Amino acid sequence: MEFFWSASERALFGPSGRFDAWTLSWQSAELPSGTESVGPIAALERLASNGGMRRAPVGVVGPKLATEDELRTAEYVGGRLAQMGLQLLCGGKNGVMEAVCKGCAEAGGMPIGLLPDNEWSAANRYVAIPIPTGIGPARNALIARGCQVLIAIGGGHGTLSEMALALHFDRPVLSLGNAPSVEGAIICATADEALERMAIYLLRPQSERVS
Repeated sequence: MEFFWSASERALFGPSGRFDAWTLSWQSAELPSGTESVGPIAALERLASNGGMRRAPVGVVGPKLATEDELRTAEYVGGRLAQMGLQLLCGGKNGVMEAVCKGCAEAGGMPIGLLPDNEWSAANRYVAIPIPTGIGPARNALIARGCQVLIAIGGGHGTLSEMALALHFDRPVLSLGNAPSVEGAIICATADEALERMAIYLLRPQSERVS
């Protein structure tokens, strides 16, 4: 898909018309003159910087005992999600979860942590909205169901369950690093590739949003 930004109308246009940033859907409209061609990530950034965009939830999952590379990747992804005006949804604990929250929070985002614990105080220090579910590992299903796209950065059995559940719920799953191998997940060589695939998916017409 090609995307075009209109500075005069402060709106995104494409083959399907004008993008409604609140309903995250395309409305029939003519392409105005004087538009600028933009990529999918830049399109989301423009929408976010101009306000009025609904913050689509993106899940990020990974291990508590993460490698330095996984932590760096998670922090980068968290920051980029905030810059694109998207809502980070994660497990709110340590490792990859803390790193992605750190990146998101430091870029101005408000990370949501769906905690397995009974008390909100169990969240890592970067979680802006801690939600204690009190249901233990079953909260993995809430993350998988609540997100529009799931990004897995490394991980073990817990991450595997979240990836499988997300695919079951017809959510695209993007796999980075040593994330578990799950049929249907899209293996991405870099974080930027995963982010671009995510952005393309979120900007598709709703009828095409299938994993």
